[in-house]
Amino acid sequence: MHKKTSKSVKKNNNRRKSRELAMKGVYRGIVNQFDLKQIKKDILDDPDFIHADENFYNLILKGVFENLEELKKEIMLHTDREYKELSPIELSVMYISIYELKYLLSVPYKVVINEAIEISKSFGGSDGHKYINGILNQAALVNRKEECERNKKN
Repeated sequence: MHKKTSKSVKKNNNRRKSRELAMKGVYRGIVNQFDLKQIKKDILDDPDFIHADENFYNLILKGVFENLEELKKEIMLHTDREYKELSPIELSVMYISIYELKYLLSVPYKVVINEAIEISKSFGGSDGHKYINGILNQAALVNRKEECERNKKN
């Protein structure tokens, strides 16, 4: 009988945890200050950190911070609200998800959107996931046009 190692369980388990931690880091940046080193240091104390894919978490968090203004412009392109009216949790989910849609093309757009919906259901307001779904579907059509078209045909 093949026994799973903790390393294989951890790997299977946890891009979702990585996304959740990245969302928490971006959230901290939005409501406090964007001090990436401090956010990364503090997140090590999160009990979920041991379950996360650390490389994936670092990739997303660093990518969001390095492309913050571009991602903000994209969010505003697809939203019907003023930036200051958006919930910091919803914004954080949108930042990490739009980063994935734009730059992590190996992750299918449907996975990005589904993960964002699940994270927003766990951390956001009661209907925030519906709003995020609409925004990310629009962003997918812009950033993953060919992938969306292929998906429609199937």
